Amino acid sequence: QLDNLNSSVRYLFSLLTSSWTDSIMCSRIATFVAVVIVAFVGSADAFVVGGGNSGGGLTALSMTKLNYNGKSVEVKEGTPLKNAVSKLGYKPKYSCKKGDCGSCTVSIGGSRIKACVGKVPAAPRLKSVQEKGLDLR
Repeated sequence: QLDNLNSSVRYLFSLLTSSWTDSIMCSRIATFVAVVIVAFVGSADAFVVGGGNSGGGLTALSMTKLNYNGKSVEVKEGTPLKNAVSKLGYKPKYSCKKGDCGSCTVSIGGSRIKACVGKVPAAPRLKSVQEKGLDLR
C-alpha cells in the first residue's frame, strides 16, 4: 500500500507542476487528492477510537460525576446543566431563563456556571477527582 501511495504522490506532483490554468485539470487534481486521502485514511484506521485493533470500536461517552448533599449522579458531559442539577435535587432560581440575570448561577468544581444555559462540564483529568466527582454549590 505504501508503494501505491508513493506512486500516487508522484503522479499528483507531476499534475501540480503542469499548468494550473486549466479548470478541468484543477478539478481532476482535487478529485484525485480526495481519493488518495480517503484511501490513505481508510487503510491506516485513523478514525478508530480506542486504539486500532482493541475490538471495542467506539468508546463510551464521557460521564461526569456530580455531588450535592451526599447524593451523586453520573451525567453525560454536555447535557444541559438544569437537567443534571434537578437529578441531584437542587432547584436554582430561574428568573430570566436565558442567562442574563445570573440568579441561577451554580458552582461546579469551583467554576461558576449559569444553570439555565450552561452545559455539564467535562470530567476532570485527575483520577482522584474523577472518582470523587465535582461538588455542586
